[in-house]
Amino acid sequence: MSCKRCVVTGKVQGVWFRGSAQREATRLGVTGYARNRPDGSVEVLACGAPEAVAALIDWLHDGPPHAAVERVMVEDATAAAPARFRTE
Repeated sequence: MSCKRCVVTGKVQGVWFRGSAQREATRLGVTGYARNRPDGSVEVLACGAPEAVAALIDWLHDGPPHAAVERVMVEDATAAAPARFRTE
């Protein structure tokens, strides 16, 4: 089990980023969350098989069609893995 906390910056709010991240995470079998941050970025917690978490992180670099991702910062997370992926 791997858990990573990611902060995605750029044009990532108002482009259905969180909902798209939830759909992709669910497809990959990853649990966690995606939430908007006050600074305009999106925070993503991704927990699951290392290959699935890595695939979601790869997806975060592009995001949904109307997003313009500038940067994805990734760090190890020690959070307990949630039962499913949710948006907040």
